[in-house]
Amino acid sequence: MKVIAVIPARYDSTRFCGKVLAKDTGKFLVQHTYEQALCAKNLDQVFIATDSDEVAQACEEFSAKYVMTNDKHRSGTDRIAEAVLDIDADIVVNVQGDEPEIDPASIEKVVSLLTDNPDAVMATLVTWFKDKTQLEDPNVVKVILGVGGEAIYFSRAQIPYNRDSHSAQASLAYRHLGIYAYRKDFLLEITKKEQTPLEKCESLEQLRVIEHGHKILTAVVEHHCEGIDTEQQYKAFVERYKGSLK
Repeated sequence: MKVIAVIPARYDSTRFCGKVLAKDTGKFLVQHTYEQALCAKNLDQVFIATDSDEVAQACEEFSAKYVMTNDKHRSGTDRIAEAVLDIDADIVVNVQGDEPEIDPASIEKVVSLLTDNPDAVMATLVTWFKDKTQLEDPNVVKVILGVGGEAIYFSRAQIPYNRDSHSAQASLAYRHLGIYAYRKDFLLEITKKEQTPLEKCESLEQLRVIEHGHKILTAVVEHHCEGIDTEQQYKAFVERYKGSLK
């Protein structure tokens, strides 16, 4: 069974344009992510998928394997689906390009959910909330799990709602982490389908999978790093990185 990771790397990020090529550490941001992914023991190959000539040039500078895609994709998953069309793989892992501190063990864990469950088509990871601020933040996605550990629903809202206390039941929700593993044939199938009503409403593409009746397996992991969405977050990462070198 061949397992690959693909890192979607779009140059024109809305909140921090060009962030994947930020280089205050001496390495490109996407290079950090790529090198972390290479440390995952159960991956056969790692690719970067981009529509940017600048990103492609950077990939060549640090000898990364990359695939050029078109610039019309609605999501990173759509970009990955195009990238893997002609790549031999059984399982495809979507690793976010703006997570330079991702734990290779997390990549290994999401892969194992599919290798250990042959009938499963998709998997992702969740973690616990650190504080109330995360629960209230619509940019932090919440997920409710079923008794078998599969995802029942994802939302930007505080879920589930406790009727008796008239507030969210925080202890029943987990924080979703933006890493996915797919069977390649399922990835190609689901990305051909139109956006579904809940997906459009929440702006969460994983809801398309649930709306079509498929299970998303999950595992709970420790989570100590954040993705880079803003220049302030990048500056904090640079400080942590330089501090680790001392």
